[in-house]
Amino acid sequence: MGLNEADTRAKLIDPALHERGWTEELICREQTAGTVEIAGGRPRRRGRGRVDYTLRVKIAADAQPVALALIEAKAEDLAPGHGLEQAKAYAAGKRLNVPFVFASNGHLFVECDRLTGRTSLPQPLAAFPTPADLRRRYEAHHGFTLDAAAARPLVTRYPGGEGTRRYYQDAAIRAVLEKIAACEATGEPRRALLSLATGAGKTFIAVNLLRRIADARQLRRALFLCDRDELRTQGLAALHTAFGNDAAAATGGNPQKNARVVVATYQTLGVDSDAGDASFLTTHYPEDWFSHIVIDECHRSAWGKWSQVLMRNPGAVQIGLTATPRQIEVTEASREALDDEEVSADNLRHFGEPVYEYDMAQAIEDGYLAACEVDCRDIFLDRKEENERRTGVAADDLGDKRITDATTGRSVRSEVVRDHYNARQFEEQLLLPDRVAAMAQDLFAHLVATGGPEQKTIVFCARDRHADEVAAALNNLYAEWCAAHDQPRVEPYAFKCTAASGGNDFLPELRGSTRHHFIATTVDLLTTGVDVPCVRNIVFFRYLRSPIAFYQMLGRGTRIDAATGKLMFRVYDYTDATRLMGEELRSRYAPPRGHGEGPGPEAEPILRVEGFEVHVTDAGQYVVADVDGKAARVPVEEYRARLAARLVAEAPTLDAFRRRWVVAAERHALLDGLVAAGVSPALLAALDDQGAYDLYDLLAELGYGLAPRTRRERAAAFTYKHRGWLATLPPEAAATLQAVCRQFAEGGTDGLENPRLFQTPEVVRAGGLAALKGLGRPVEVLGEAKSRIFAA
Repeated sequence: MGLNEADTRAKLIDPALHERGWTEELICREQTAGTVEIAGGRPRRRGRGRVDYTLRVKIAADAQPVALALIEAKAEDLAPGHGLEQAKAYAAGKRLNVPFVFASNGHLFVECDRLTGRTSLPQPLAAFPTPADLRRRYEAHHGFTLDAAAARPLVTRYPGGEGTRRYYQDAAIRAVLEKIAACEATGEPRRALLSLATGAGKTFIAVNLLRRIADARQLRRALFLCDRDELRTQGLAALHTAFGNDAAAATGGNPQKNARVVVATYQTLGVDSDAGDASFLTTHYPEDWFSHIVIDECHRSAWGKWSQVLMRNPGAVQIGLTATPRQIEVTEASREALDDEEVSADNLRHFGEPVYEYDMAQAIEDGYLAACEVDCRDIFLDRKEENERRTGVAADDLGDKRITDATTGRSVRSEVVRDHYNARQFEEQLLLPDRVAAMAQDLFAHLVATGGPEQKTIVFCARDRHADEVAAALNNLYAEWCAAHDQPRVEPYAFKCTAASGGNDFLPELRGSTRHHFIATTVDLLTTGVDVPCVRNIVFFRYLRSPIAFYQMLGRGTRIDAATGKLMFRVYDYTDATRLMGEELRSRYAPPRGHGEGPGPEAEPILRVEGFEVHVTDAGQYVVADVDGKAARVPVEEYRARLAARLVAEAPTLDAFRRRWVVAAERHALLDGLVAAGVSPALLAALDDQGAYDLYDLLAELGYGLAPRTRRERAAAFTYKHRGWLATLPPEAAATLQAVCRQFAEGGTDGLENPRLFQTPEVVRAGGLAALKGLGRPVEVLGEAKSRIFAA
């Protein structure tokens, strides 16, 4: 029987890649958070997903590596192309944004060149392309070289280390910077469009794009343009972290012309609607004032107005961000759907096709967004025609039902209503109190059955009056339930959160309060830009014809929430809104009815490492850490990002980290400094059960993107990586150093510094300390061997 997949990588592929120039610092292992699975009504994380090898090139020791290829490794006795389709799936749709895809069984490899679409015949690994080979092919395709000035942002490092970003965020950033560099080479307008699901971190991408461009000394003045105050606040907070006081928000009284990065809303600039005169824009910012412009939520607002920002800065790098898929299935020729198509067409016409796309289905599959369960409900009080669910209601369907005018609240006699109301007109102009009561009762029953009534929920209503009626009905049901179950009421329970009611004032309560403000009834206020991770239910009580609006509303529930352990959300659809949803996402997860999703207290073991607490629940792992002076549960991914940023601040490059690591006193000072800063490196091994890895590899991956090796793999690699150096030593000395290296396989870095190292039987048999003394400089030779264990 041949080697299994892990041994094939370590014993066959790794040595062959090293021979071809692919040193450790050029190989990265991309990971995902891990798909959420539903078991027994509870969401649990599956193991983290991984790509075996991502191959990257560097133009200098302190440069950011640029990913060019991926390799999928399979067991030795499988065909060399066995993993090719899997590897192509990773690269499909630019998921990893690499042009070259390989599969190997350790002896032969097969390549798919995604630039030409051609797949090679099997070839020996001895003929695998070198870094220079792939770099040359990459540069020829893109039309620029990585050492060109235009590519400087592409090779500028992440300021907080590689552990601060996710694989698709890196792919998106590279895609934009590649497009900009290619446009520089051809003289075309420097424009790029990104399409990423709500909650995937578009702000992180925008901030890191601007920061890396600034660090490459190519940013003069930037504008971050967004749709509303909430987004401006969120964007400014993120940009402050990267730029400090060089980032500022423009207001009606202050254009912030001295700021390096200006954050503004469409409304402030006067370009939010046809009624806007753009006077703030034209008065304060001359043409070509900005060198870089980022349009957040570029599917919002009328193109004809906010496009003035782009037209007045034709020489600027222009980047559009959208959460709406590029291709939306339009099921009916409604005005709203046609408007959506027009906005999308305008974006594509100006920016071009998206350089990178990461949709909601992929984000859920990767475990970065909450799993989604769709429950389609149908309440129309004896509706005659099934298709009226989409098309509306005819007068004879209303019969003797109670009808009120949606504006005045006055009763309307059925004989005076119009012959036909389409779905939107019906919801906006007429109200059926019995239908409102029935829908509210049905929804409330589902909340009780799936964890209790006190779940954070957003109900999208047709208009302000409708939101009032729904909130009142839900409050009454809640009061009855509390009385029946002898439970104290919380106030408010359901509340209207619309622009007309000053709904922005309630957002902090919806977001942060755990004992009130549970159900928000809204119209449009909560469609975009509101980050409320704790929301567990999205409810459609209004008819929708806009795919863009639908995806924005759905996005209010997609965020994972560490504080409450939320890994899934439910959609209750009473108006067939989910017909606008892609089939690949619909009903992906369906937990059994009647089960709550929250784990009980008994399901939360606590681990303690170096004084830090790790809480383990069905929903995942959380670290109790200091956040703004208070103890808070921090998601593991966020904790890793904190640790990465602190590590890179202490040791800016991989070489600097390696130099500090091999000197015991320097290593202890580094680790002590990290713990003193509130992050524990020892937690890494405990969090992911990575006891087979030395802490060196875990930290090197986190901060610098190094593909980690187990202690045994690193010890084995010492022999083939440094075969030439070992050959220069006397046989007994070489054998002793190899025996010493095998102690690293057992005890890691600490094992190399064990005072009894040379009393170990294996080391003694190889020649022991005497063999090194024969060289006349045993301490230096031992130190050299130690450094080489960690060398690339």
